[in-house]
Amino acid sequence: MPPIKHKALINVDLGEAYGNWACGPDEELIPLIDQANIACGFHASDPLIMMQTVALCKAHNVAIGAHPGLPDLQGFGRREMKLSQAELTAITIYQIGALQAFLDREKLPLHHVKPHGVLYGMMCRDYDVARAVWEGVPPGVPVFGLAGTEMERAAKDLGQVFWAEMYGDVKYDKDGMLVIDRKKKPWKKEDVEKHVVQQLMTESVTATDGSTVHLPVQDYPISICCHSDSPGCVEIITTTKKAVDKFNKEHNR
Repeated sequence: MPPIKHKALINVDLGEAYGNWACGPDEELIPLIDQANIACGFHASDPLIMMQTVALCKAHNVAIGAHPGLPDLQGFGRREMKLSQAELTAITIYQIGALQAFLDREKLPLHHVKPHGVLYGMMCRDYDVARAVWEGVPPGVPVFGLAGTEMERAAKDLGQVFWAEMYGDVKYDKDGMLVIDRKKKPWKKEDVEKHVVQQLMTESVTATDGSTVHLPVQDYPISICCHSDSPGCVEIITTTKKAVDKFNKEHNR
């Protein structure tokens, strides 16, 4: 299988602290990345943290996206909930609107929307959930998701610009779906490098059962996601960045 067709970028979920509780070394991570997915208060974050995270991203010229999740602070948005389609659209509008206010204050655009945690997984499997969430995205704003899933199909039906994600610190199952852990597990540096390089160079990944799974990213723009709450996240993201920079340089991207 051939390498991906476009320059690879890196995105990270950020601003996921809450009040006095820290979550991830955002100040260390932001200079390493291209795009930030900022939590909007439902699964994590609060107004002050959102404001601070937007300002940090602006200082480092990092593109900012909204990271809406299910309303579950205690579960960090990684527990399934049953919401109606109208509720899913409404919570998406609500969270994006909160972030948009901080972006307006800094005179910054909303670059994209990328759902969080188990909501992302629900959207991969369920077209109605995916469409309901995407219907809450402002017209013209790109959406990030997993290619070959209901996320992609719903975005296509709605005429939205779709970015295909790959992952630096998440495993895939034999069906090409993400294995979403309630609490992130550590990765060895060499495993991160191998995981990222395989995806970039072959549009495929080794699944948890040992099989090789094709990633149908087609001609979409590509962004590789890492997480600020993964143990050793600075090393994970540094390793991912080295692999991405090497790939982009060698392929003139």
